[in-house]
Amino acid sequence: MDKRVENEFSLRARREGGGTPKLNSWGSDSDYGTLRDVLLGPADNFKWLKTSSVSKKSIRNNAQFNQKTAIAQHKEMVSAYTSAGVNVHTLESDPNLPYQVFARDSSVMTPFGAVITNMAQWWRRGENFRAIETYQRLGIPIYDYVTAGTFEGGDFNVIEPGTVLIGWEGDEGRSQEQSAVQLKNWFEAEGWEVKLTDIDPFYVHIDLMVVMLAPKLAAVCLDSTNPDVVDWLKSKNIEIVEVPFRDTLALGCNVVALGEDRVLLPEKSYTLKDKLKALGFTIYDPDMSMITQGGGGVHCMCQSLKRDPG
Repeated sequence: MDKRVENEFSLRARREGGGTPKLNSWGSDSDYGTLRDVLLGPADNFKWLKTSSVSKKSIRNNAQFNQKTAIAQHKEMVSAYTSAGVNVHTLESDPNLPYQVFARDSSVMTPFGAVITNMAQWWRRGENFRAIETYQRLGIPIYDYVTAGTFEGGDFNVIEPGTVLIGWEGDEGRSQEQSAVQLKNWFEAEGWEVKLTDIDPFYVHIDLMVVMLAPKLAAVCLDSTNPDVVDWLKSKNIEIVEVPFRDTLALGCNVVALGEDRVLLPEKSYTLKDKLKALGFTIYDPDMSMITQGGGGVHCMCQSLKRDPG
């Protein structure tokens, strides 16, 4: 029987050597169990910065950013969550943090509490502090803090209960190998299987190319995902729904499983949308183009706080 603890805020709940108790009313052991509570970032301070190949291209091509449109699209996404029965929580807002809207990166939710990450770009590092305040307000314990180097939540990809895919991009990317190894050591001590993969910094995070949709079903861009990762997924009898590379440039593979064969994806995720409809999925597809041009999709914008067991 799993050991579980009452939800009480703690600055560091992780037990050395493993055996950290699971939370009793928060936490997530998969990325596809029915989503009950989600953490989002505020959009009121959002603006495009040169944070990735996508946002750099938007700025380079003189695309026009409209903050009112971005805020309206964010509200449409919030409405999609609430209509799907998900409780929405929001990070503490800070006007000095324009990329706080991408709530995935400043923390990672686990069955044991939240991991506070270590952001790579200086203009995002303050997001970690606001994340800590938010978890304190909600009464969610912090599992531990990434300290070995930089690491962002988009590179922590829970494939199924007790199994995680962790990406890293090296010194020129957003997550470093030493941090990936630090996380690997922690979660192997908890009894998890951990797969590390290095990706090109062009792709920013692993969740731009691999995202779980349902038990044993994943959206994967085969053009950009390392073949050994694809083989590893297939070895677990995970069926792959292929997403073409061109769609990933519009964050079309960066989607959120809501559970019960429901998926939230951007309106422009044309290929995946059609394939999932054919599989009988219910689709929520708000137009997120003003935000995705800034370098992140709907998966980047959320952190699961509570999911039903996977």
